[in-house]
Amino acid sequence: MNLLPTEPPACTREAGSLCYQVFQVTKNEWLSASAGWLLTKPLRILMIVAVAFLLRYLVRRLINRVTRMPNGGSSKLPALLRPLREKAPEVLGSAVMERRRQRAATIGSVLKSMATFLIYGLAFILVLGELGIDLAPIIASAGIVGVALGFGAQNLVKDFLSGMFMMIEDQYGVGDVVDVGEASGTVEAVGLRITTLRDINGTVWYVRNGEVLRVGNSSQGFAVAVVDVPLSYSADVEKATELMAEKAKTLLESEGLAPNVLEPPEMLGVETVTPESIKLRLTVKVRPGKQWAVQRALRAHLLAALDEAGFEPPLGRFMSSGPAAQ
Repeated sequence: MNLLPTEPPACTREAGSLCYQVFQVTKNEWLSASAGWLLTKPLRILMIVAVAFLLRYLVRRLINRVTRMPNGGSSKLPALLRPLREKAPEVLGSAVMERRRQRAATIGSVLKSMATFLIYGLAFILVLGELGIDLAPIIASAGIVGVALGFGAQNLVKDFLSGMFMMIEDQYGVGDVVDVGEASGTVEAVGLRITTLRDINGTVWYVRNGEVLRVGNSSQGFAVAVVDVPLSYSADVEKATELMAEKAKTLLESEGLAPNVLEPPEMLGVETVTPESIKLRLTVKVRPGKQWAVQRALRAHLLAALDEAGFEPPLGRFMSSGPAAQ
């Protein structure tokens, strides 16, 4: 039995086709019949790969453009952040610029990774289709693997999603003092999965974003320095109130504290009455993160001023430095 073809393939008789043209030149039946696969397929695959590289380059260039901070020290937001909520006030100056730069760079990095994955993934599927590979089993297998990974790595996915929303909503940034429940301190790094904090004792805490249920940010917008000063029951409350308001105003206008103060101090008066003392409260609106320094300065200054004015501290007879105490 003769297994060799006795006549040329039918495509060699289709005038104008690639098979016909190759057969006219080479008179080779196999090469003519395979011309479409040998020439057309590689060209299509090459075109798909080239378009994927070009599209990825253009998308990354666009992302770089919308995440770049304006030159010349401008306080304008990067284009990417303009539609998003901005919680850091302009009064913070250079700190805001660095916060915006880091936020835009992080979100831009995530967008670049997503764009690369989608573009190259689509190109890979198109190349497999050009090679004649049945994509249905591959897509079905990928779906099963995706479901398995979704169940097995759901905490990881939760951490990434929480981290992404934290950055988009600007809940906190590097340098903020935050309380995330189990840990509190200054934010040293914000990632998609982990937030790094350093507490007042120098301990570094690594907090998974997916485990953060609530965030208390002491460095956002503005802060309030609260100072409670105790007085004895025999003290003249009205006179002490006037003295504290006057001394606080003078202190806060000094060169050391004035840059941190946003509004004049407010004397609220008697806050609490306990069996030991009467507490007077004074508050002042300050830059975020500066409330503790202002509180310490005010507390020391006001206690010294009250002592000079002759106001006796609570339980003064027990804290006297006179002969009776010796």
